[in-house]
Parts: sequence; structure tokens; C-alpha cells
Amino acid sequence: MKDEELDEEMLEFERKYGKEEDAKKADSGSLRTAVIALGVVAGLLLAVLAGVLINKAKLVRDLNSEKADLTSELMALQSDYDSISTNNAAINDSLAVEKEKVGQLIERLQKTEATNRAKIRQYEKEIGTLRTIMKGYIAQIDSLNTLNASLRHEAADARKDAAESRQKYDKLVTRTDELAAKASVGAVVKGRGVSLVAINSSNKVTDRSSRVVKLKACLSLIENSIAEKGPRIVYIIVTGPDGTLMTGDQSRPFSVGGEQKMCTASREVDYQGDEIEVCIYYTNPDPFVKGVYNVEVFSNETRLGSADVLLK
Repeated sequence: MKDEELDEEMLEFERKYGKEEDAKKADSGSLRTAVIALGVVAGLLLAVLAGVLINKAKLVRDLNSEKADLTSELMALQSDYDSISTNNAAINDSLAVEKEKVGQLIERLQKTEATNRAKIRQYEKEIGTLRTIMKGYIAQIDSLNTLNASLRHEAADARKDAAESRQKYDKLVTRTDELAAKASVGAVVKGRGVSLVAINSSNKVTDRSSRVVKLKACLSLIENSIAEKGPRIVYIIVTGPDGTLMTGDQSRPFSVGGEQKMCTASREVDYQGDEIEVCIYYTNPDPFVKGVYNVEVFSNETRLGSADVLLK
């Protein structure tokens, strides 16, 4: 009986011990699986974090590169503004304002973090606006240069025409003087030093058509001891750039050498045989325009001379 009891106790111990070992083995397998799973998850998280850091670093590099490109564009734009030059004071003042804007934008861009994408986009728009404004000024300056070249060409043509006209008139005067000398040598009072200038509102000489308020024609009646003394009338005939006679309140007809003419203005002087300077003013009811204005001066006896002035 004792052997049977012993055998039963042995069997019971083996059953109990076997179950505990199986439980320990099962617990050890579950722990190993959990550790492996956590390791896999940790590896995935590290991979994701590394990817995020790499992408962020690339984005920062791209934004810094974009900021550097914008800075280069602004520096080039500033150089372009510095290279623009003109004699027009109003345009120069406006260019100075735009140059200052470019300089301020460069300072703002340098102080802005490259990661501030909203500000960077705003600066891109401002650069585009400044570049468009600059192109507008360049076009305006080119247009002014073209206009100035055209005006210079027209002025040269006008001077050439005026010179030819003076030559024709001088020849006519010479012929007229010769005939007058034969008819009455020494009795005719002649003139010299005929001039024509433009006067502004400050009573100063100017060549700017927009500032002219009147024309001033002057000459000297030369000394002639045998000429008739007393009142004499000096007449001026002013023609505009288009060759038409300019008239006003003082315009009236007169006769010279038997020929009827219409004068622009006139003045009576007391001639006593000595040389005397005579100046006659003409105020145009309409604004003066650009071009060459010509004046011819007459007395009732003869033509005294001519002159012209170029208004710009």
C-alpha cells in the first residue's frame, strides 16, 4: 500500500510541476512577442521622425534659397533704378521715391525669416509692382527722348528756312535800298540792329513758349542830319511758325513805297536827326506755340530790317 501511495504522490507532483512549467513557458513566449512588437513600433516611429526632419530641413533650405533669389532680384532692381537718368526734374523726383522703396524692401526682406512664407509671397508681389513701375518710367523717358529729338530736327529745319528767308529778304532789302537811294539819296532814315526776343511775366527774356506773354522788337533809327525831322511811325509785322500774320488790337494798315501792308503793331517816335532806339511790344491774344517767329520792321519810307526768335 505504501508503494501505491508513493506512486500516486509522484504522479500528482509531476502533474502539478508540469502545469507550472507550461505556464512559465507560455508567459515567457508572450513577453518575447510583446518586446518584438514594441521594437518594431519604435523602429517605425524613428523612421517617420527621421523622414519628417529630413523634409523639414529640405523645406528650410528651399525657403532660404528662395529668399536669397528674391534678395538678388531686389539688388538687380536697385541697380536698374540707379542706371535710369533723365533731365526731367519731375521724373527724377518720382524715381527717387521708387529707389527708396526698393531699399526699404531689401531691409525688410533681410530681417524676415525665410520660413515666413506669407511675407515672402508679399515681397514677391511688391517686387513685381516695382519692376512694372520702372518699365513705365523707362517707356516715358524713351518717349520724351524721341520727342526732344523730333523737336530738335524741327528746330533745325525752321532755322534753315529762316536763314533762307533772311537771305531772300536781305536781297530784297538791298534792291529796295538801291532804288530808294536813286530816288532820294540820303533823305531816308534807316534802321539797324533789329532784334526780336520773348518776354515772360517777370519781364525777363525767355525761350520757353509756355512762359511767353509778349514779344519785344527793337532797333535803332540811325543818325541822319539831312532827313526830315519830326514824328515818325515805326511798324512791325510779326509772323508765327506757320507763316501767318499775327494781329491784335494795335494792327492797322500802312503804306510803304506805295505798297499797302498790314502791321502787327506800331509806335510813333520823335525823330530829330540823332540815332534813337525804338522798341515795340506785341501781346498775342492766344498762347504762344513752339517754333520760329519772324519780325519785319518798316517806316512809311522803307523797310528797316528783320529778325527772328525760336521758342521751344
